[in-house]
Amino acid sequence: MRLSSGYEDRKGRIEIVPLIDIIFLLLVFFIYAMVRMTVERGVKVALPSGPGKAVAAKSLVITITASNSLVLEGRTLTLAQILPEVAAMARLQPGLPVLIQGDRSADLGVAVELIARLRDHGITQLSFLVNPDISP
Repeated sequence: MRLSSGYEDRKGRIEIVPLIDIIFLLLVFFIYAMVRMTVERGVKVALPSGPGKAVAAKSLVITITASNSLVLEGRTLTLAQILPEVAAMARLQPGLPVLIQGDRSADLGVAVELIARLRDHGITQLSFLVNPDISP
């Protein structure tokens, strides 16, 4: 005697729900990996400490590294290369503050020359980035 269970006529099928879970886990992993890679692209600079005010979110940052090289938007440039680019950006966005992020061990002469040349190109809103002064 042969008994029927009711499953003889059914075809095999693939469950979609576990596959969707795996796809979402992979998506989260890749998004996290991409965010992690973009955060660590900056130039490491030891800022001097001092009192200061918060700056506007929209500003142009020029970095002076410990080896006295100038960095603008992730590119290392010479003083002659950086001046026309900053002047062009300032013309496109009038009133755009220019911030100088200088390493503590960078030479003062580089910063002074940079400020003088930027002022010659008509950029008057200049400030230095500092760490907040924590001493009372």
